[in-house]
Amino acid sequence: MMKMNLLGLSRAIHPKDNKNTSGMEIKPISGFSIVTIPLDMQVGPGCEAIVAKGDHVDIGDPLGKPLGPWSVPVHASISGTVESVSVQILSDGGFAEYVTIISDDKQTVSPLVRPPDVHDKQSFLETVRASGLVGLGGAAFPTHIKLNPPPGKTIDTLVVNAAECEPYITVDQQVCLTGADDAVEGALITAKWCEIDTVIFGIEDNKKEAARALKKAVERARQSAMWPSGGVSVKVLPTAYPTGAEKVLIRLLNGRIVPEGGLPADVGVIVQNLMTLHFIASHMKTGMPLIKKAITLDGSAVNSPGNFEVPIGSSIEDVIEKAGGTKTAPFKIIMGGPMMGVSVDDISRPILKHNNAILVFDDKDAVLPEESACILCGRCQRACPMQLMPSALDKAARAHNPNELTQLHVMNCIECGSCTYVCPAKRYLVQNIRNGKAMVRAAAAASREKGEKS
Repeated sequence: MMKMNLLGLSRAIHPKDNKNTSGMEIKPISGFSIVTIPLDMQVGPGCEAIVAKGDHVDIGDPLGKPLGPWSVPVHASISGTVESVSVQILSDGGFAEYVTIISDDKQTVSPLVRPPDVHDKQSFLETVRASGLVGLGGAAFPTHIKLNPPPGKTIDTLVVNAAECEPYITVDQQVCLTGADDAVEGALITAKWCEIDTVIFGIEDNKKEAARALKKAVERARQSAMWPSGGVSVKVLPTAYPTGAEKVLIRLLNGRIVPEGGLPADVGVIVQNLMTLHFIASHMKTGMPLIKKAITLDGSAVNSPGNFEVPIGSSIEDVIEKAGGTKTAPFKIIMGGPMMGVSVDDISRPILKHNNAILVFDDKDAVLPEESACILCGRCQRACPMQLMPSALDKAARAHNPNELTQLHVMNCIECGSCTYVCPAKRYLVQNIRNGKAMVRAAAAASREKGEKS
């Protein structure tokens, strides 16, 4: 089997960062008359509705019952009356129940919202789960699962991802500037209850003020009773993409290489996004579950770019309008960053737990160039942080060849988009590789099913 070796910055690219909203305060937006909240906003199964049409809900009331140990609850982000519970399509093509709430304009907080009682690791994990928390960096992985790796995995390092290497997005940077103490406290709380010795914050050097704010917060926390035995440090990394990818960040911060097909826990590391830890600190103080999300709103069609905090379930259309509207007709809307985000097919789609940006582009910036034939230049391979061969993976995916895709280690692709970005032929590489991964999963499932029947 081929050994995977991350080369870090030697395999990085440098897209224009477009941090237009850098330094802009995260402004709360309220007054939404309606929200529509999906009961599936995570990796793994979602929830089953426990409310019905006509029910009254307050902010923080649970709307759904988790469907399995990986699931986390979903909560009301406004107070009001449930207008409907219906099955609708998700942005990834799947289906889930959606709960639509009409506001009563009172913003009443549920009596169920109160600071949690945490006294050991188990109660901490139960609290994190009950809060509805998933990874807020964009992956939506259930946080309580990530913080509780399988038996036999010894975790000694908590890596805090503050890299925010995607172009445009600046909410993590702003949290460093205005909420670094809470981010550090969330890291200390997590390290304490998960018995982790060392905490490392990783941030890029194009965020100098944010890095300074983090370092000052770490110094202020040094006398904390929760200070871990291995200490807390802030490491400033050269700006590059995709520094914020888990496996790349681990390699850059402490030199460990996650094995092929493995997870960070295999090398003694847990990675959490800065915003996730910031939320943990806030939840421990207030008990308020995850009902709001800070996002960057930007793009060539946006009239007033900025960073905003909005209720989960508010529609993209309403958020854009309340933030100042558009100056030109939107031609493409992306949920997330331009490198790894997904295009939105309907402007009425809701803000999700793991959204960190909404980018709205005019026709000039949104039109994709036409593909042409691969010229075998090798740029995609040189750009790949995982040392894969994207052009070969692209060819195998287009040929619907799961065996070849497996031999080419398609599942090691982190879908960072670097290959597509550098391709002079404008091949849709990462899109086809993503399809190829789905083919491999489907082939493996079919093989398992065949084995069980024989």
